[in-house]
Amino acid sequence: MSPNAWKLDVYEQLDGYAALRKALRHTPDEIIAFMKDSGHRGRGGAGFPVGMKWGFVPQNDGKPHYMVINADEGEPGTCKDLPLMMNDPHSVIEGVIISSYAIRANNAYIYVRGEAVHAIRKLRHAVKEAKAAGYLGRNILGSGFDLDIVVHAGAGAYICGEETALLDSLEGYRGQPRLRPPFPATHGLYQQPSCINNVGTIAAVPHIILGGAQWWKDLGSDNSAGTMIYSLSGRVNRPGQYECGMGTTLRELIELAGGMQEGHEIKFWTPGGSSTPMLTADHIDVPLDFDSVAKEGSMLGTTALMIYSNQDCPVYASYRWIKFYHHESCGKCTPCREGNYWMVHVYERILSGRGTEEDLRTLTDACANLLGRSFCGLGDGATSCVTSSLKYFRQDYLDYIEGHRPPLFHPDELVGAH
Repeated sequence: MSPNAWKLDVYEQLDGYAALRKALRHTPDEIIAFMKDSGHRGRGGAGFPVGMKWGFVPQNDGKPHYMVINADEGEPGTCKDLPLMMNDPHSVIEGVIISSYAIRANNAYIYVRGEAVHAIRKLRHAVKEAKAAGYLGRNILGSGFDLDIVVHAGAGAYICGEETALLDSLEGYRGQPRLRPPFPATHGLYQQPSCINNVGTIAAVPHIILGGAQWWKDLGSDNSAGTMIYSLSGRVNRPGQYECGMGTTLRELIELAGGMQEGHEIKFWTPGGSSTPMLTADHIDVPLDFDSVAKEGSMLGTTALMIYSNQDCPVYASYRWIKFYHHESCGKCTPCREGNYWMVHVYERILSGRGTEEDLRTLTDACANLLGRSFCGLGDGATSCVTSSLKYFRQDYLDYIEGHRPPLFHPDELVGAH
């Protein structure tokens, strides 16, 4: 990475804002059509086609439009947006300008997780630099297009990563998901047409505009165009962020990360953070793209690859994740509020050596009542670690229940015991 890459002069030396100039020579509809042709899909987890999402925003309706960037990175294990905002903030800003132009928005908001103080400062500095250089404000580069960008610091709630909860928080309300329909494309921020995209989704836009649609497709795999930032953590020698073409395998990523730590063999891992079903060592050669991972019963998600070895316990890992989801549930809907709460208690009972096989049926039943019945995706995601760990590592649960493994907790240590 170039020294001081976060500064405008360095960014401009590396073709910075050349994509904006190119985009402004085309109509907004042409930019949307170009993004559809590129096959670019969202990097926030769902992998929804970007051009299609932009196209959902009604045009020429006489209403104000808003572009909103979801930078509330809070998924356990995920760290791909933060490096972008810290080291390459102008790619985010340029992407915001181009995407705002495409959906005819004159106001854009970047909602950053409040704890990411340094990233917020870098983005705000980049906005000031871009405005002073004529890339933001009135009549950008003589095109007649106006845009203002506000960098907003959130309050650190995981639920605000859900796009409608983010909108409520941005409006000054408590962050809770909204009922859909209506969808943000027609009733988003301030009940006006809006588009919400992830940081990684938007930061790639300038490169796609410059490189071309076919170039972007060639970098990835079928139906998963371009590159992705894979966040590796856990039992590897060099944890960190690795940008590779979509379809790269875990085996290849582990090699890039210096291999597994000495004495450790991979046992289980998450392809996209704790809200995606865990996979095993048997899946090490699965191409990490949207469709290939889905075929294996998981999701690419945020490409947060948390790698665990034969010295790690999938039961305890699932317990820690369920505690997180219980803590972060907004409490709006009963399945998520109650289901995660009671699953924490069941896990504590199992890990303290007091569990029974009936507890495993209780966990399965709780997940069945969470999945598809929660108000938003938090409840669905919380079931992933439970169902997948029971699928692949049921014996690890039975080892605690049958006394083959010593308890991790003493009953008096547990909150659920009192």
